[in-house]
This record gives sequence, C-alpha cells and structure tokens, in this order.
Amino acid sequence: MFGTRLVSQFSDGIFQFGVAGFAFFSPENQTTALGVATGLAVLLLPYSILGPFVGVFIDRWSRRQILVVAPMVRGVLLLVAAGLVAADVPDPFFYAAALGVLGVNRFFLAALGASLPHVVPRDRLMAANAVTPTSGTVVTFVGVGLGFLLRELLGSSDSDVALLLVISGLVFGLSALIARTMERSLLGPSYDPNRPQAREALRNVVAGLADGARHLVHHRIAAATMGAMAAHRFFYGMATALGIILYRYYFTDGDPDEALRGIGLVVATSGVGYFLAVIVTPYATERFTIVRWVPMALSAAGVLSAVLVLPFQTWGLPIAGFVLGIAGQSVKICADTTVQRDVQDAYLGRAFSIYDMLFNGMYVLAAALSAAILPANGKSFLAVAIIAVGYVASALIYRAIATPRVAVKS
Repeated sequence: MFGTRLVSQFSDGIFQFGVAGFAFFSPENQTTALGVATGLAVLLLPYSILGPFVGVFIDRWSRRQILVVAPMVRGVLLLVAAGLVAADVPDPFFYAAALGVLGVNRFFLAALGASLPHVVPRDRLMAANAVTPTSGTVVTFVGVGLGFLLRELLGSSDSDVALLLVISGLVFGLSALIARTMERSLLGPSYDPNRPQAREALRNVVAGLADGARHLVHHRIAAATMGAMAAHRFFYGMATALGIILYRYYFTDGDPDEALRGIGLVVATSGVGYFLAVIVTPYATERFTIVRWVPMALSAAGVLSAVLVLPFQTWGLPIAGFVLGIAGQSVKICADTTVQRDVQDAYLGRAFSIYDMLFNGMYVLAAALSAAILPANGKSFLAVAIIAVGYVASALIYRAIATPRVAVKS
C-alpha cells in the first residue's frame, strides 16, 4: 500500500505542475487573484463536491479494488486531457478533463486513508501517519520538481504541457500494478450486516454524511484536530494565493518564467518542511501530547509567517514556506491519527470524506477571499495580518475545545 501511494502521488505532482503551469504561469495568461482562485477551484473542488458520495462507496466497495481500478481510469482521462491541450481546444474543455482526473483521484486518496488501520496496529498509527501520507506529499513535491525540470528542458508550449500529462498518466497506471499484489479483502471495509446497500445510501447521502458528522462530534479530540487542520488549510490557501501573485508581479515584473522559479523555491522549502514533520511530529506528540502540539504548531505558523512575510522581500517567502510546511503537516499527521484511532471502521469512509471536504474546500474558500482583498501586485498587509492572527486564534480555540479534563497521552 505504501508503494501504491508513492507511485501515485509522484504522478500527481507531475500532473499538478502541468495544470498549475498552464493556468498560472503560461506566457499567454495574465494571472490575477481571481484567476488563481478559479484555478485552485478547478484543482480542488472535486475533492469537496464528491466527498459525500466517495464515502458511501469506500465504506462498501473493496478498497483494494479502488486502488487498482482508479489509476487505470485516471490514466485514460489524462491521455484525453493531453490530447485536448495538444489540439489547442478552448481552456474550459481542458479544465473539464482535469476535473474528471481529480474526481477519480478523490476515490483513490480517500481509500488509502481509510485502509491504513487494516495494515497497521492501532498503537503504531501515529508513526504510520508520520511516514505514509507525508512521504506521499514529499514525492508529490519530487514530481513537481521533475515537472519543473521537464518544462525547463522542453519549454512551456501546449505540446510540452500535453507531454507532462501523458507522463503523469503512464506513471499513475503503474500504481495499479502495485496495488494488485495485495489480497482483495485486505483493506476492508469490515462487514456490517446492518449497513444499507449503496443505492439506498446514495439516496440518503446527506443523511449518511450527517450521521458520520455526528459520530465525529462524539469523538472530541478527532473532531477538534480535524477542525485545526481545516483552519490551517484556509490560511495556507491565502498564503498560496498571496505568494503566486507576489512572484508573478511584485517580485518579477510579470516575467512568468522567473515567477515560476521563485514559486518553485518556495515549493521546495515547503517540501523540506513536510519531510521534517515526519521526524518531528511523533517525538513531539510523545513529549507534549497531540492536544498540546497542535496549538504549538499553529501558533508558530502564525507568528513566524508575519515576521517573514511582512517585509515583502524574496528571502522571506521560502523560509515561510518551510515553516508552514512543517507546521501544517504536523497538524495533518495529528488529524489523520486521531480520526483513524478514534473513529469506527464503518464510519471511516465518511469521516475521511468530511476530512477531504474540509481539507480542500477551505483552501478554495481562502483563495476566493484572497481574490477579493489582494491588490494587483499582491502586496497586502491585510492578507498577512489575517493569516498571522487567524493561525494564533485557531490555536487558542483548538486548545479550549480539545483540552481534556484529565490529560490523555497520545
């Protein structure tokens, strides 16, 4: 399962770079804050909109089969998207194909998250969540890096973007071969004779989602940590939109290639932060507990982002990317662990659907707010203040909600 994740998320990095380069850093496109918000919505809304429906099937279908079939479907869709780009069709057709690719990926990633407790003992979930999803994120950054190198070597024409998509599709297809080495019933879901059939569940998907939310609410630490993750994604989304516009216009005078190199450096330092979170988080949660470590990470993200970004110098953003990378991934590891540890297996698919709706929906919502407040060159003291104060406020709210009457060590 770990190998399946690494190969698929490496492919995803190539794909995300291809789409982002096409949408934000194409010489033909004039990127604005509204354009950034639109592009991020295209990239991420399928994860939120499809969330409730994904949970219904992940709690009923063989999760191993999802890991086998989804890569093949996505590979075909990527070839279609590549053909549309090469044929120079209007952008909306390409974005429609990209939405299809991301919709299939929603099944894949949610199935991975719900499957982990079936292959890892409960007392090792923290270590597993430190290694597996974070390693997947790191190899996504590696895939982005490969996409960047290919763009530097090949160019930024439509045919070059199409080639990136073809490579991504072929690599993603390899993950299906790896997933086939697992036994079909290995990853669940566990049998529940009282669970309604999928057709009935689809008709009652909102009720099922509400049932999953009620189940989460009764597990206070899991719900609060998921909320902390959602808060991070909102402020991280604002920081992303701010960084893209700053590099596109404030730091580089509109040169898309120079802007892409600057953003590439921020992505690289963020990747280092994500990787270090693998090492830091298990130790920190053992030393401080999850309930203390999460607000510490959020508070550090808020204070240091203000210090590093407010001068509006090119040296500050890569360091801020590193800080937000390590803090945000620490919070995500804690959220993954508390959900997998506390939520019953019959609810895991729906729990991770809610998780993903928050994870991506908050990011898109933040980009929409950024479109409303960012000036044309991106230099906004207001945006930085919202990010910094918001992180600290989130830390205080989390601490108030999650602190148990008797300290529970994680």
